[in-house]
Amino acid sequence: MRRCFTGSWILKVFRSCWTGIKHCCFSKGAKSLVSTSHSCPSCHVELVLSIRALMEKDVGAMSSAVESNLYRQLHAILRELDTDTQAGSSCNKGMLRWTLHKKVENNPSTSVSLLKVLVKELEKADRFDCKVRMIPLLHTLAYTVIQSAYVPEDLIQRIYVCLKQLVTLPEPYCTIGLNYAKLMKLELNIPGALFQRRVIAEHSLKNEHYPLQERVFVFVDPAVFPQALLNAVRADVKCGASDWDTTSHQRRVLLHTLQAGLGRHCHGRQLAEALKECGNIEKYFHDVVTTVEERIEDGGSDSDQYSTRLQQLYHDIFSSVGKDQSSPSSLVGSPLPSPEISFHVWTKDDEIWNELVNFALMVNPEEQSSTFLDEDDTAKRASCISTMSVDSGIEGDLPLSELASLMVEPPAESEVLEQKRMSQFYRRACVRWPRAGNRMTLMMEAIKEIGGTAGGGSSLPKEEKTFTARIVVMGDDSTLGRLGRAYYNIRKREARHLFLTKRVNLEIYYIPVSSQSVTTSPVQEIVPGLVDMLTIAACLGKADPWYDCNISSLGGMILKFAEMHSSVGGSSEQNSFLQDIISYYTRTAQQPISIPIFLVKMTFSNADSKAVEEVFVCQLDIDFPGFRPFRATFKDTIKGSVRYRKHTQEVSGVNVSVIYRKASISNREVDRGMSLPTCGVSICRTPSCGTKNLDSLNVDFRDSNPTRSCMSTIRVTRISVRTLENKMFTVCLDKDSQKTFKNVKSIEVFPCTDPGYCLQRTKSRHSAEDEDSGLSRFLNRTFSLPINTFSGALQ
Repeated sequence: MRRCFTGSWILKVFRSCWTGIKHCCFSKGAKSLVSTSHSCPSCHVELVLSIRALMEKDVGAMSSAVESNLYRQLHAILRELDTDTQAGSSCNKGMLRWTLHKKVENNPSTSVSLLKVLVKELEKADRFDCKVRMIPLLHTLAYTVIQSAYVPEDLIQRIYVCLKQLVTLPEPYCTIGLNYAKLMKLELNIPGALFQRRVIAEHSLKNEHYPLQERVFVFVDPAVFPQALLNAVRADVKCGASDWDTTSHQRRVLLHTLQAGLGRHCHGRQLAEALKECGNIEKYFHDVVTTVEERIEDGGSDSDQYSTRLQQLYHDIFSSVGKDQSSPSSLVGSPLPSPEISFHVWTKDDEIWNELVNFALMVNPEEQSSTFLDEDDTAKRASCISTMSVDSGIEGDLPLSELASLMVEPPAESEVLEQKRMSQFYRRACVRWPRAGNRMTLMMEAIKEIGGTAGGGSSLPKEEKTFTARIVVMGDDSTLGRLGRAYYNIRKREARHLFLTKRVNLEIYYIPVSSQSVTTSPVQEIVPGLVDMLTIAACLGKADPWYDCNISSLGGMILKFAEMHSSVGGSSEQNSFLQDIISYYTRTAQQPISIPIFLVKMTFSNADSKAVEEVFVCQLDIDFPGFRPFRATFKDTIKGSVRYRKHTQEVSGVNVSVIYRKASISNREVDRGMSLPTCGVSICRTPSCGTKNLDSLNVDFRDSNPTRSCMSTIRVTRISVRTLENKMFTVCLDKDSQKTFKNVKSIEVFPCTDPGYCLQRTKSRHSAEDEDSGLSRFLNRTFSLPINTFSGALQ
């Protein structure tokens, strides 16, 4: 064994991994290789994997310069998972992944080389149990397969076998590996099916076989984005969307499916030219969709018949334009177009609900019905009032002047005047404004009427005809608080009138963006210091490193690109970076992390005012306006001095009564009580995310007296705070100044219960003591906000 660590072998090892080690180690100040391996975990893993790879002759398999270059770029991306986020390099993490995909998109011939490198690295990570690299490799591998014009059968078979081996791993690796294994099996049997289905769903291309529709809704918080940058952000999100129409998408589907199915025998360049010259390609589009979907239904049994039908369609296209396949066969790239994105400046809480209803009813934004108008909009409400009528429809109520021609004796003038004076019938003003229950009835009737046109003449409902709405929210912690309340309201409506969840699959995505990394809390203005507005984003980044690289670290760049675009007046070429990030995020991030939502009940000092119930996601701040935090000097801390006694007596805070229940895994804790003086309370969620963590809160009591020993932070599942004096406090939710409540006397905070569970309990006829009876035993009680990430919570 001593003979292995001599001569040229060590030189090969250092040459293979020195490029990555010197970048990471020198930036951290490593003095030697030995100290580097202990102080820098990423370099240690890189060195060990490189040595083992050389021993198994994996690096020697790199035959081409293209694969070697892709190998270095891929390892540069993987090294970012192990390095700490720094101010100068945090924005470069997602750029490396985006640059790699853009390189493959601009040069389609490198896609097969990249797939070879990816599957080698995935096999190596599986053998050496390097799980931190599996999630990025899996997503990059699947995304490259979908975008590749042609993948050899032996390579896709190797990828499928590699993914099947991951089912023995723990969550979430087995789930993601199994999902992608199913997709690879579909692509192995029916080449081009993944690309075709993706384009049809994202752009709502009408056909008779695959009616699934998807749409991306981007909601931007105007409190985070300055008004001057909103138009620039809108332009970046919708970059190039107007350049593509239905015919362009159909042409891309035809080009990609024929190239993927025929492989090297397809003349890609001539086929692209023939599709442009062909006048009506809708017939060929429906033919290729029918061919693919029928083979999927058959299970991909007869591959020769599938190739024959594609070959016949291929010759028909060339015959229609009178071209021959004279040039050598070659493949051209057909990049996957970005999904249809709807951009919204989120000003009203019900806007998400209205957009989901319009999407379920297939209503265009400019054709929205008055049924879905906001109830508090008096101007629109007045326009719906019908005209007043004095005609009851009864013959006896008709004016005598109109019946004079039908009467034998015409009525006297006094009788006509008497009828006008005694007429008491006036129809009330009818308002065409349905309530929540009537809205559901109207929506269901509309679905039945238009349901036949949604899927090409078939009747609704069917499970495979559901819509998928991807809600992408851009903002900070206060934006997530608004999102939590909107999601709670949607769930309450759906608990009583099940409509959207039967027809729409709702998925939530979050892109953290803040105008500044820290800002002053709206309640704690008196406290010097800054409050982080992206705590949830940091929590998601710790749970999912790939989310931290591609989403969290790019939040600051969105505003930078918008400022660059607005500074030149929008005349420069639009950047597709933000659109590409949203496309990659919504297509590959399918593992949700559940963030618990907490409910707070507030009672006020005024006896006439009712208690208010609100929800919050991140933080709740309590502040007593009459008490300022005391900045102690050295003389104030000397016991026995006059200033010490004076400030000890004056700065004592407000006495509050606290009843709380400690958090524990067994959930057997009982309620405890105490009273203490304080000048403010901060109740925030635990800094960790994941399904295995407790749905608990951290409670910090601020003491205005610096000389008194402060109470340590307690971790609770529920808590109630009530003042013992005639002094009220102010409550702020999720660091949002618009969700500030004054003159509050007491609050009660506890985990929010799912509205479906609450509705089941109200319908139950059992006694209140029997809480776990009936169907309620099997329902999930807690309510949380699911945010999609790339891996979910890593175990």
